[in-house]
Amino acid sequence: MEAIFKEKKEALGIDFVPNMYKAMASNPLYLDTTWQKIQALMNRQGKVDNLTKDIIAYVVSVMSGCEYCIKVYTEALRHAGLEDETVVEILAIIDLYSWLNRFNIGWQTKPDEKPWHGCGAK
Repeated sequence: MEAIFKEKKEALGIDFVPNMYKAMASNPLYLDTTWQKIQALMNRQGKVDNLTKDIIAYVVSVMSGCEYCIKVYTEALRHAGLEDETVVEILAIIDLYSWLNRFNIGWQTKPDEKPWHGCGAK
């Protein structure tokens, strides 16, 4: 297990094993599968840049209410250079669209017949 943890620490550039990976360690197959998926999606250059990936991870973490993940991705956003004002703006957007989604779910709003480009489109 030490070799597996060493690989994670080196890949992440940190000197400790994150608790998430420690928790998964009782099932090495699950830990390995999760690690491979993370590497395939988060650590390769695709069409989505790394900051956008971290913002998506942060939003999902907030929406899921995962305290652990919120702390990890708040730090990731700060590490990427986002200031608290920017993170609060992201939270305000989450709040707005959570409310809009709940409204449309509750009202059972039907889809529009024509496409449009979101509430902020010009």
